[in-house]
Amino acid sequence: MGQSGRGDRARPGHDGRLKRIVVTVGEKIGKTHLTYAQGASAEMVAMLTIGAADMYGLPVSTTHVLSSGVAGTMAANKSGLQMSTIRNLLMAWVLTLPASILLSGSLYWLFAHVF
Repeated sequence: MGQSGRGDRARPGHDGRLKRIVVTVGEKIGKTHLTYAQGASAEMVAMLTIGAADMYGLPVSTTHVLSSGVAGTMAANKSGLQMSTIRNLLMAWVLTLPASILLSGSLYWLFAHVF
């Protein structure tokens, strides 16, 4: 049985993506593992940033915010950043908006002409 006492059954709604996010944020952004202080700092920044965005009605990605916070703590600690992971995160941030716009526009056009 796992630590939860429920065995190794997959939980409904979880297909492994959560673990991938946790591993990327916790282990692959920096060249060293997060310290408790870095984790607490990144979480605090994420909480404040997401709270401020909510106050002003701005959409933000919690994963993007937390990843940026972790990268900031790694840079401040001078422990080094894994540039391949940073590059992948930057590409995801840059491409998400235009890709979503293009995909939703294309699907709308298709649905409007089919239905």
